[in-house]
Amino acid sequence: MLYNSFGVEDSAGEEAKNRLRNLMWTISGDYSLDTKLDVESYERSKYISLYDAVKQGAFARFYDKNAFALYLVKKVYCGAEERPLTELAQLCVDAASYRRIAEERPGVPELRNRAFSDLLEHSFHRMSATLPGRIKIAFMKNSLYGDEGGEKQVRESVRRILELENLNQNDNEEPENFHGTQDIIRTVDALYNSLIDKGFERKHGALEQVLSVTLEELKEFDWGDFLQEEISEDVLAQYFNQMNQTVTTLREEPDEETKQPKPAKRQVVLIDEKAAAKMYSYMELNFGRSYMAKREQEQKNLRLCRGAHSDCSLYFTEGILENPVQKNAQYVNARRYAEKNKIHFQNNRNRIARNVEQLSDELRRSLNRRSEPERQAAYAGAIVPRLLWKIGRMEEPGRLFEKTLRRSNAEFAVDILIDGSGSQRDRQSDVAMQAYILAEALAINHIPLQITSFCTFWDYTVMQRFREYDAPREENRRLLNYVTSSNNRDGLAIRAVGDSLLQREEEGKILIVLSDGKPNDIIVNRPNSRNPRPYYGDYAVRDTAYEVRKLRGQGVCVLGVFTGKETELMAEKKIFGKDFAYIRDISGFARVVARYLRRLLEEDSANF
Repeated sequence: MLYNSFGVEDSAGEEAKNRLRNLMWTISGDYSLDTKLDVESYERSKYISLYDAVKQGAFARFYDKNAFALYLVKKVYCGAEERPLTELAQLCVDAASYRRIAEERPGVPELRNRAFSDLLEHSFHRMSATLPGRIKIAFMKNSLYGDEGGEKQVRESVRRILELENLNQNDNEEPENFHGTQDIIRTVDALYNSLIDKGFERKHGALEQVLSVTLEELKEFDWGDFLQEEISEDVLAQYFNQMNQTVTTLREEPDEETKQPKPAKRQVVLIDEKAAAKMYSYMELNFGRSYMAKREQEQKNLRLCRGAHSDCSLYFTEGILENPVQKNAQYVNARRYAEKNKIHFQNNRNRIARNVEQLSDELRRSLNRRSEPERQAAYAGAIVPRLLWKIGRMEEPGRLFEKTLRRSNAEFAVDILIDGSGSQRDRQSDVAMQAYILAEALAINHIPLQITSFCTFWDYTVMQRFREYDAPREENRRLLNYVTSSNNRDGLAIRAVGDSLLQREEEGKILIVLSDGKPNDIIVNRPNSRNPRPYYGDYAVRDTAYEVRKLRGQGVCVLGVFTGKETELMAEKKIFGKDFAYIRDISGFARVVARYLRRLLEEDSANF
């Protein structure tokens, strides 16, 4: 029998599931691939189940299935109807995967035709009731019998979908055939906008706007209404996985009225053991590989993730653009936002240059003043001849000596910590520009500095490093890669970067925090979680202020640079006290920051 050539016999239950999975793994070449297979329909039509397994393996092998599923999730978030969108996506996935796997495995065309025949027999009436269903019928008939005509709109849609059969692998220039995946996305998007919702672009934006949706925005959306099964983990991740498996099958889903009622919604994000085990890999995919060994990160977590941050984790990376696992949708978005930063920098290059020069000169003068000796009148020291006339003529001749005081010539190390959460998205390029001005002025004066941004996704606080302390000045350009997303656990980020700064040998240590004064993180309940309290409002502000005071007590000068809205100023004042700068206009950035840094640098050495 045909299906024996794929190593699957006519069996049911767990045996069928295992053999379908082995078939999918064999096709994909990826034995870590974990996708739900349609075992239930195996009893009704083994050919549909077999072909679905083949197609899932082929799509995972030749394309970036995660980037494609993420696009679909973002499209639904922007207002697209899930069912017609996924039905069109199923046809495009089929067309893009079929010819490439058929060239390697001669049995696939016959298997596909038998699956299509069974689908037409069992689901023709249901499919013919909708436009996507009629397109699906025409698509399958085209494979079985050739073009049979029909309504023009349907014929044109099938023709466009069949063009995807001619996609070629891009000579491995991009991992996971990045360009091919983008071609599929563009086709699905164009079909949906022309067939299902002609006003979608006018109401919600073009494909570029859809792809620019952030994980932070997706995570805040209630995906429970879209889930087919009981919510058992992070709802976004669950819906993402559901979408991933839906687009690789052509079987018809039950009508809405026959679906089981949905479970009651949960009020917190739940992470089970299985999901928790996958979280680190997910972080690598979306934020880039870590530059720190896992064991070293675990040791830092044990030491720093305590108190209000129990059951949290730190993730240290140089960003997805510097060290990607694969060039997925997150990589594409990061690259696009980096390009926007670059354009913004280019358009403001004169203002940036003036600010860098002004701030650099102010710092140089302050450092020079620190090294200049200061003379004071005293009761002992070097005698001052011009004051000797007071002896015998005045009852209290006063201080007749002069003492030379030398200020501390302590060296300094500076850390710049940037809030990289989604709330900074509207001013992302301006924040990057402010950090760049600071970094350039410090580097010109040969002050060691480290630049880090932070955001929080799930229970990971991501510390993205743009520059190490003793790196060359050219590294400041990596701030163009500054991208915002997700939440922000400010207290933990300040604790982590302060820990790094305290290990420096320089006597003077300064931490400059660019933030909007709004620490905010969701509840994440891992197995055996001990700290379910949400991190926002007064609780988060008090915790962040505590970390600032603690660092100041350890000799670190902490300066807050406010990058948020004026309505949030009170929170910023609670966190940083009098040592914060509010920048209303980037043209005055150097002047305002210079005033604060000058005061810090010219204080007595006892303060360091």
